[in-house]
Amino acid sequence: MSTDVITIISLISIVIWIAASRELLNPKKEISKRKIITLMYAGCLSTLILTISLFQNMQA
Repeated sequence: MSTDVITIISLISIVIWIAASRELLNPKKEISKRKIITLMYAGCLSTLILTISLFQNMQA
């Protein structure tokens, strides 16, 4: 994967995790469970992509 793609995925991942953290800071009555699940899934997926890319670059 090229460096530009990894950089873009990294920035998107940071934004996703910040959004998830901010959502979790809301009072319990205002927390959207569906939104939290979506953000956590997207964050985990982007982190997994970055981790796989890192290990591929280490072996190359």
